[in-house]
Amino acid sequence: MLNIAVVGHTNTGKTSLLRTLTRDTSFGEVADAPGTTRQVQQTRVMLTGKPVLALFDTPGIEDSMGLMDYLERLGRPGARMDGPDRIMAFLQSPEATGHYEQEARVLRQLLDSDAGLYVVDARDPVLAKHRDELIILGSCGKPLLPVLNFVASPQANIEAWRHALGRAGLHSLVQFDSVSPAVDGEDTLWTHLSMLLSRHAPTFESLIHQAKQDRLARHAAGLELVASLLIDAAAMRTTSESDDEAVRRALASQQNELRLREERCVHAMLSLFQFRQGDVLPAGLPMANGRWEHDLFAPEALKEMGLHLGKGMAAGAIAGATVDVLSAGLSLGTGALIGAAAGGAWQGIERWGSRLIGQLTGKRELSVDDNILALLLTRQLYLLAALERRGHAATAPLRIDDLLQEQSKDDQVNAILRTARAHPEWSTLNPGYRHQSSRQDCVDQLADRLQFISGHNVPVLVTR
Repeated sequence: MLNIAVVGHTNTGKTSLLRTLTRDTSFGEVADAPGTTRQVQQTRVMLTGKPVLALFDTPGIEDSMGLMDYLERLGRPGARMDGPDRIMAFLQSPEATGHYEQEARVLRQLLDSDAGLYVVDARDPVLAKHRDELIILGSCGKPLLPVLNFVASPQANIEAWRHALGRAGLHSLVQFDSVSPAVDGEDTLWTHLSMLLSRHAPTFESLIHQAKQDRLARHAAGLELVASLLIDAAAMRTTSESDDEAVRRALASQQNELRLREERCVHAMLSLFQFRQGDVLPAGLPMANGRWEHDLFAPEALKEMGLHLGKGMAAGAIAGATVDVLSAGLSLGTGALIGAAAGGAWQGIERWGSRLIGQLTGKRELSVDDNILALLLTRQLYLLAALERRGHAATAPLRIDDLLQEQSKDDQVNAILRTARAHPEWSTLNPGYRHQSSRQDCVDQLADRLQFISGHNVPVLVTR
């Protein structure tokens, strides 16, 4: 198993990097304060269930300039020591357990490792202490790969750091933002390490292949969660007596069930990407503790996601349901007339349809409005895209730069959902739900279509 030391100045994001690489939000402690990590901590990278890399999180180097002066005074008169000998002499000196105890832990771990990842906060200016730090770390004689962290920040000094690292003989580096990493950022890191440790290239190639397969599998599983939610919602039916009070109670019950169903989908999505419920914060999608801040049936939610309602549909969407009257016993002509009313406005049905239908059937059947289905789809695709681009060290809320200004209508999605509407037995939210292969076929078709939509129509999400 390869041992990799993660080293660098204090508060540069070493623990953050390891959280993102291992998808473990509980590893170590992340805080916006210097010296958060005080001891060497180990985590492992698994390949087909077996550990292949041991990554060691080390304390931050705090006094490189003082240590540099001390190292220059070490040695016997007339004796010449190379870099590793000088570091070993320091580790055997009293100062290694005294003033420079933190630095000693770092250097001892680097000497015991096969290579080091030198993590730089790219937002920091290059100072004399950083130059001394590079000389000291280079003295250990181990391959060192600089990792420029937080490169997504507008304050990142990428070119200044490239120049400083080049002067220290480190011409190969990786840009890896542990808060909002590139989708293939992990692949790039392993590729550069494989060049430094060429004897172990097959291991890194396998890690790259595994990372790609894992990304595809997570994406497909996320889309299936979304598709299953939409099928449940489209096929949902609530039967009510025809009087106004009974309809209001039925609507309230239906809306609450759908809210809870969406919440279960969000929790499943967070679990799929190995995030905790509190990792998606209020100012983002916006959500808190696995629950959306804007209620699914509030006009603000539709506005937030940029869905524009037709004039006649507004009241129906705000109510959260279209009223489809049970058509049993009605003529084809009457059924068509009722269908036109249900596709229009709630108030239209109330004005002239409900009395006629109530007399004929005495019942109403409530189903979820098309705009609410569109909002469910948009919110879940936003969440999926955000989690795929969010590092496990992120502590700031998710934010959306660009909202959809209008919801494009996708004929294939609509056709699949129309099929689901005709099968109330497909919805797990209905009392008559039955597990059927035809439902799974419909979920699979919808997930396939969402694969296209999620790849082309969802705006990029950023973290701040």
